Amino acid sequence: MTAKIIDGSAVARTIRDECRQRVQRIVAHSGAPPGLAVILVGSDPASRIYIKNKIRACGDVGIRSFRFDYLIDVNQDEVVAKIAELNDDPAVHGILVQLPLPASFDMARILHTISADKDVDGFHLYNVGGLVVGGTVFPPCTPYGVLKLLEHESISLEGKNVVVVGASNIVGKPMALMLMQHEATVCICHAKTRDLAQFTLLADVLVVAAGYPNLILPQMVRTGAVVIDVGINRLPDGKLVGDVDFAGVAAKASYITPVPGGVGPMTVSMLLINTVTSCERWLQHLSIPGARERLAVSR
Repeated sequence: MTAKIIDGSAVARTIRDECRQRVQRIVAHSGAPPGLAVILVGSDPASRIYIKNKIRACGDVGIRSFRFDYLIDVNQDEVVAKIAELNDDPAVHGILVQLPLPASFDMARILHTISADKDVDGFHLYNVGGLVVGGTVFPPCTPYGVLKLLEHESISLEGKNVVVVGASNIVGKPMALMLMQHEATVCICHAKTRDLAQFTLLADVLVVAAGYPNLILPQMVRTGAVVIDVGINRLPDGKLVGDVDFAGVAAKASYITPVPGGVGPMTVSMLLINTVTSCERWLQHLSIPGARERLAVSR
């Protein structure tokens, strides 16, 4: 068996086309595009590249971007104040704080300052808690992108055994909750899981987001499984690889995502979707009789 390679770049282009059309409708209706504010603290090279890619993606679909850069030794109160200001800015519909933050920062405080209505990364406690009860405003972008890839390939999750390797707050935990909403039977493994293979071999769908290159070997994967590799690791020779032994596992799986070109492009595209959705929600709110007046009074 040779796995079908899920082309995340192609799916992401389709999603961006949808975003572009929705933005055009918003501009035609309101006269202004959705806006995304991006905050970067420090000069981490990888973070700067991520920010550049996100801003470029915004421009590609017509979203207006606002960038705010801070030195690594900035007082976090200044960043909190800027977020509060952006919460009240009607031109901004999404706020993104690029992670990681400096060690001196209280990350929870920073992320929770962002209004849940503008938390397009899906990290606010309201949105995370909403995953448990099914009431989240914005799903976290990477897990959301994984679900969109599975949906694009018409891969049903109902009743399937799904194993998630990695239990981070950004990917693993929300991924598991979102999979449960699709009636999958979910198992979460992590760095301290003993005999990882005994769990991964049971997976109809295996989602790997552990951050260890080539962690998943062919003998750890059931023949015919769907394998989604969220990991991205740079080897000493500069090559980018995922958490899965791609060549070996592709010979056993039915579907597999490559690295790069798999989940990565989807993460940025789902950020765009969340930003456009936020703007549409805002415009719908303003269309309610008396909403503008109540908003003016509240400010």
